[in-house]
Amino acid sequence: MPVDLLKTIGCMYVTLVPVILAGILNMIWVKLPVLKFLSKPVDFGKDFVDGKRIFGDNKTWKGIAGYLIFNTAFTLLWGLILRGSALEKWDFFYITHDNTFSYNLLVGVLLGLGYSLFELPNSFLKRRFDIKPGKSVSGLTKVFFIFLDQADSIFGVALVVWLFYDLGVLLYLLYVLIGAATHLILNMLLYFMKLRKNMF
Repeated sequence: MPVDLLKTIGCMYVTLVPVILAGILNMIWVKLPVLKFLSKPVDFGKDFVDGKRIFGDNKTWKGIAGYLIFNTAFTLLWGLILRGSALEKWDFFYITHDNTFSYNLLVGVLLGLGYSLFELPNSFLKRRFDIKPGKSVSGLTKVFFIFLDQADSIFGVALVVWLFYDLGVLLYLLYVLIGAATHLILNMLLYFMKLRKNMF
């Protein structure tokens, strides 16, 4: 594998550290018996015009709040850790922008929004296929949704990265593929740790 590609992949992972940590912590957060008033579905239990739920019960305001809070907190913390270090320029967010508190605050909020909002179209699509929240299907449809389940939030996260660093289409798609693979591995680990009901 070319050295430049290895460095690019390394930059991707350095950039994704806050997002990975936020995603893991959010899975624990949504299960905690706190702020239960936020555990209401984003679609408020409403149906779409086809008579099926818009997103389902698994997409809650508590989940979105968690993504926003944890992505912001970890982005601010990661910025402090990287400041002045050799790894700072391995983070796409700091290649062309200064590592400042206000900048990191903006990036953290956008990462939280990108992560959570880009999960919603996937949930909407699953409801149209009558796939129950948290459940999987069989055949080619299963393969498609396994990939989409891992990649949906990464589409949003990589788009946020692209706002601040010119990834280009090919690098953006590579980001999505690597992010999806990483997401899949993390989900498998969380399943074995009993933090997820399903491996996929």
